[in-house]
Amino acid sequence: MRVPTRFRYTLPLVLAVTCLCLATSSFAQRLPENVLPEHYALKFTPNLANDTFEGEETIDVRVMQPSASITLNAVDLQLHDVTVGKQTAKVEMNAKDQTATLTVPNQLPAGAAQIHITFSGTLNKQLRGFYASESGGKKFAVTQFESTDARRAFPCFDEPAMKATFDVTLIAPKGDMAISNGKQISDTPGPGPDQHTVKFSTTPKLSSYLVAILVGDFACMEDSSDGIPIRVCAPPPSQKLGDFAMGIAKFAMHYYNDYFGVKYPFGKLDLIAIPDFSAGAMENAGAITFRTNLLLLDPKAASGSYRRTVGFVVTHEMAHQWFGDLVTMKWWDDVWLNEGFATWMEWKPLDAMHPDWNVQLSSLFETGFAMQADAMASTRPIHAGTANTPEEIEHLFDEIAYQKAGAVLKMMEQYVGPDNFRAGVRQYIKAHEYGNATSADFWNAETEATRKPVNTLMEPFINQPGIPMVSVSSQCAGNKTQLDLRQQRFYSDAKLLGKPSSEVWPIPICVKTPGSASSCEVLDQAQKTRDMNGCSNWQFINANAAGYYRSSYPTKEIAALEPDIEKALNPAERFSLLTDQWAMTQVGRSQVNDYLGLIEAMRQDRNRIVWSQINDSLWDIQDDLVTSAEQKQFQAWVRSLAGPAAQELGWQPKPGEDDNTKSLRPVVYLIVGIQGDDQRVLDEADKLAREYLHSPDSVDGSMIFAVLVLAARDGKPDLYDVYLQQMDHPRSPQEYTYLLRSLSFFPEPDLQQRTLQFALSDKVRSQDTATIIAGWQDLHPGRVNWDFVRDNWAALNKKLPPVFSGAVGARPASQLCSAADRQQVADFFREHPIPGAERELNEAMESIDQCIDFRAKQSPDLAQFLVRQSKAAAGN
Repeated sequence: MRVPTRFRYTLPLVLAVTCLCLATSSFAQRLPENVLPEHYALKFTPNLANDTFEGEETIDVRVMQPSASITLNAVDLQLHDVTVGKQTAKVEMNAKDQTATLTVPNQLPAGAAQIHITFSGTLNKQLRGFYASESGGKKFAVTQFESTDARRAFPCFDEPAMKATFDVTLIAPKGDMAISNGKQISDTPGPGPDQHTVKFSTTPKLSSYLVAILVGDFACMEDSSDGIPIRVCAPPPSQKLGDFAMGIAKFAMHYYNDYFGVKYPFGKLDLIAIPDFSAGAMENAGAITFRTNLLLLDPKAASGSYRRTVGFVVTHEMAHQWFGDLVTMKWWDDVWLNEGFATWMEWKPLDAMHPDWNVQLSSLFETGFAMQADAMASTRPIHAGTANTPEEIEHLFDEIAYQKAGAVLKMMEQYVGPDNFRAGVRQYIKAHEYGNATSADFWNAETEATRKPVNTLMEPFINQPGIPMVSVSSQCAGNKTQLDLRQQRFYSDAKLLGKPSSEVWPIPICVKTPGSASSCEVLDQAQKTRDMNGCSNWQFINANAAGYYRSSYPTKEIAALEPDIEKALNPAERFSLLTDQWAMTQVGRSQVNDYLGLIEAMRQDRNRIVWSQINDSLWDIQDDLVTSAEQKQFQAWVRSLAGPAAQELGWQPKPGEDDNTKSLRPVVYLIVGIQGDDQRVLDEADKLAREYLHSPDSVDGSMIFAVLVLAARDGKPDLYDVYLQQMDHPRSPQEYTYLLRSLSFFPEPDLQQRTLQFALSDKVRSQDTATIIAGWQDLHPGRVNWDFVRDNWAALNKKLPPVFSGAVGARPASQLCSAADRQQVADFFREHPIPGAERELNEAMESIDQCIDFRAKQSPDLAQFLVRQSKAAAGN
């Protein structure tokens, strides 16, 4: 399952230790292992008119020891005729444990047995299990089973290690398409006059959560790669926007077949756009499902960032066909074996296909979000300690499972070498194909293949929570530099960071100095000294930004590096330095004045990733530090910082521009227009937005979103209504997404309330409601959205599926910044607990505490900086 790539203006899920006393979930029952499934024959008849379905199944099982009962998973289903062999079974449903126990009069002997069940259920509106979706007045029946919702569609052994093969038959309304994991092997009329029956080939062994069932008005475009048929399917005529994803999928299919040394195992690949979908995408074997706007793409309307996002989602889900589908974790506590692997792999085929995209830089940006989450006291290890209830399992799909795990794999790959690492990956896959694996299985395979102590290096990173911080100091004597390297756990809570920590990681450290190549060694103790030839006035201790750790430098070394920073460090290293220095500033180990000085040293930088980090930190400074009295001074400084870059770039791309420059332009203009409040920029954006809405070719696709956001920031109420009208008839999925997100940037309080109320209306799909209410890209996501959440909690819970509850509750709360707010949040969630979301809520409380501390420590320094800037500007 994939959460969209998270930038400030896309879909961040970062939620920000004090424990909230919330109700905890009870332990869910794990199924007994006395009976194991081998094969399912499934038949479904969805009734789209009344949102119900009928089902029939035969499960071939292996009875491991004599027993008179079989327990499997089932919830929200009505079981009718149930037999085991020739015996009629008594059925006892347990809603709490989500199980059905089948008991027969005579004990079943060990060996083969067969369960037959007819059942029925409702096509729910919760975006999970077997559910109803709608588009253009037409209905669809679709599925989302990860992680524990196959049991809502059919009685099953709904645990990842209980793999089996599947035969699926779908009885669909005449004229509608049926799609499942296997290839279609027959399509016959009947059984009713308005029905047809579609049968699919037997799947390889799969976990139940990877089964896919889709019925509705789909149309597909078709192609192939390496002999594997590939389709992109969507409600017509939008399948025509599948060319971009098809090109990515064809290239990735060949790339992965070669990389893994195991040919794609599922016979065919469908990529299917679903109108209503909770996740970004889902890696069902051979039938990957997507949010519409993360699969279908209009090249004229899509920015470079949007193209990369769609590319990443496609390659991520395709990587899962090997990591997750072919080889599956034994239990959800090792979900990183799916998500971390796919996050690490996703950039490789894109980098080979589009080297000009510099996608490695985008992966660094995502690693930064993992580091933010991992600095919380309430973080968790990659290998989860608690994964018992469905709610607890669902909340494991976070930055730790995705971005942290992916970053650790990347660090280990650099340590052992790409070819050696790939040999270990191939050995792991071959040893466990069509089966299940654990963390130890992977790192032991890497250790054996590379003949390096990967198991010793990975174990602490996988099983120990938190992120290390490496501090460096140096002294020169006798033409040698002695480095003193010290590690400790990094906390975003300054009080905790100031205390000794017991954690130690074996960290591959690669040091870069002026005029010399980087050299690497493992820092496997709390403190170590290292001698280097020559004397230098700075050292950079994360060469190529490949390490998963924070770096802390003396202020004098940062100052020594600044004059030559663009020549001395590559873009990845400059980004890493900025993110590390910003982290040190937020905890008070560096002053905001010094950080802003570092930004000023990079004002001539023209790399998109560097300016994206500058944008994020300026946003936080404006939200958390700048007072109303300082606003004009701060905005003037921002204009002086980014204005020259905007003027140099202009509003329209020039012939022959590379992807980096096209992607840099919107970032710089958003800084100047929003943080800088440049009225000339806002006026031009208003003009361009109106021209674009009348004539879409008038604005380059790379700038459409920035133009719409900046025009919204200018706040003209008539434009708000124009945006709403255009959303009724969007020209592409990208346009709808851009307009929806732009609504939150209108600054007037009445328009902010209109947007929030609009999100609750039937005009907005529930996944988009969550995006707006959680404030994932609002102008002011804290106070306004938090008050709305409190006042409309019942209505939100009625509209939103449970999967969104934690984010919608915690995200706006995490943006608050006072002791009174903190108490209000604690009181509210004590009265309105969200089962399974305790960690997200604790992170929100921790984030409030950190903001209070950050404001107290850095506000005076910012005030002094702005005074100096004003005097300097007056002197000029």
